[in-house]
Amino acid sequence: MALAQPDPAAPGHGLLPERIAPLRGSLATTACMETLQVGYLHAVAAAAGCSLSQPFPDNGIDWHVSHSAAGHTVDDEVTIKVQLKCTYQIPPHPPGGAFSFTLDNAHLVKLARTPVSVHKILVVMLVPRSQDEWLRAGHDRLALRHCCYWTNLAGHPVTGRRRTTVRIPTSRIFDDRALCEIMTRVGVGGRP
Repeated sequence: MALAQPDPAAPGHGLLPERIAPLRGSLATTACMETLQVGYLHAVAAAAGCSLSQPFPDNGIDWHVSHSAAGHTVDDEVTIKVQLKCTYQIPPHPPGGAFSFTLDNAHLVKLARTPVSVHKILVVMLVPRSQDEWLRAGHDRLALRHCCYWTNLAGHPVTGRRRTTVRIPTSRIFDDRALCEIMTRVGVGGRP
């Protein structure tokens, strides 16, 4: 008799089975979304070997991410500024090469300023509408849903009266490899 073995490449392999939804706290969903995206940033920074600092007060930029490497030529440690956003209004795997995201003009002006001494990126996290679907844990992994994407908006024009829609490329998934590549470019005097 042959026994079928689970396929390690199958989606969800290694994750614990779904359970009945627990009684969640009463914290506003938007506050929970902010916390989730910060957790994602921390995980990416840790895997990339970067340090994080949070400006106080934030003045429109959420985090500073720093990276030290012998290959950097402009300094031994380079830093970028990161603005985080999170939404459940855009489904996973957006069709086409980019998705639209709307920013207040004041935020866009800060992110689009050029030239700068410290580069800035916008990181947008797409999450499921229901918190029950945000993460799953297993014995060998923690799966966060859905994904963060990044872009550099330097030089982007303000086009709306109060808010401007920008395009976020779906090819720019924000993970540890992407962050290391960003820091490598900045470390030799380039743009993110």
